[in-house]
Amino acid sequence: MLKLAVIGCGRIAQKKHTEAIIKNSDIIENVAVCDLKEERAEHFANKVENSGLKKPEIYTDYRKLLKRSDIDAVAIATESGNHYEITMEALQNNKHVLVEKPMALSTKHMNEMIKFAKRKNLKLGVCFQNRFNPPIQELRKKITTNSFGRILHGQASIRWNRNEEYYKQAKWRGTWEYDGGTLMNQCTHNIDLLLWNMGSEINEIYGAIQNFTHPYIEAEDFGGAIIKFKNGSVGIIEGSANIYPKNLEETLSIFGEKGTVVIGGLAVNKIKYWRFEGEDGHPFQNLPDPDTVYGSGHIPLYKDFYQSIEEDREPFINGEEGKKAVEAVLGIYKSALLDRPVRFPTDFSTIELKRDIHSV
Repeated sequence: MLKLAVIGCGRIAQKKHTEAIIKNSDIIENVAVCDLKEERAEHFANKVENSGLKKPEIYTDYRKLLKRSDIDAVAIATESGNHYEITMEALQNNKHVLVEKPMALSTKHMNEMIKFAKRKNLKLGVCFQNRFNPPIQELRKKITTNSFGRILHGQASIRWNRNEEYYKQAKWRGTWEYDGGTLMNQCTHNIDLLLWNMGSEINEIYGAIQNFTHPYIEAEDFGGAIIKFKNGSVGIIEGSANIYPKNLEETLSIFGEKGTVVIGGLAVNKIKYWRFEGEDGHPFQNLPDPDTVYGSGHIPLYKDFYQSIEEDREPFINGEEGKKAVEAVLGIYKSALLDRPVRFPTDFSTIELKRDIHSV
């Protein structure tokens, strides 16, 4: 039984980490929860207890929690700008770490997290749970069996709505220091899926960002980019938090010489178009939408993280995989600031972006 603590009991933790813990209670025991706001930690703990499980102990100081020798691993779901510091302290205290996306807000910090976890022989997993969506898994089979032939281009479109009430729920949202904008917060899941399925490293990225309708946040509410991959294929990213009057869709499209797949729905959970030679359609076209845009991937994500520890292997989405989408977003930000394409690899952070924008 893996003894797990959760640090950060806000929106995603309350909605999905509790669900994953409850559904995996045969292999994972949630022994402690922590949040700066004690009432949020209490609410999280009560949800666990109300499911019939033992109530986890409540903390408001994660450093005290990390001193417990009986805790094997921590799940970190705080504001993005604190992921790096808490992850490093958890690793220092010999805890395996499952961290929410984005794993950090700087290339340097992500590399340090990966290197330190390896040096300590600890597991570092990242919450890109949409990789576990059944339609995405079906797409992945076609990618790995070369059913597309040469992949020509792909597109990630995230057309959502985030209003002022959403940003007022947490002051860190939309800030350069603790979050970034729509691309970093809402769009990294689909950007991750695009990069994963295109099967090539980024060679060059040209991006644009705008804040159209959210003057009360620092960062962008719209971002777009063209990606040139090293294998010659092209990726397109479109991410918006301005869609009227509510979330419209999240869609991943992959186009190859011998195949076309479009996966959409509320959370890239429904096959909209599936065409290969001898295949016109797929049963997953009729899957219902999940209850939220987060989908249900945290359940298998938690199970895989447990198994990676038990089997002493890398998590399905480890640090190296987790940093790719963040690097792409940082590249878009850097390109937008410089108003030119950016070659990869690039070394950048949202803190540098804030500083450079204010110096212009």
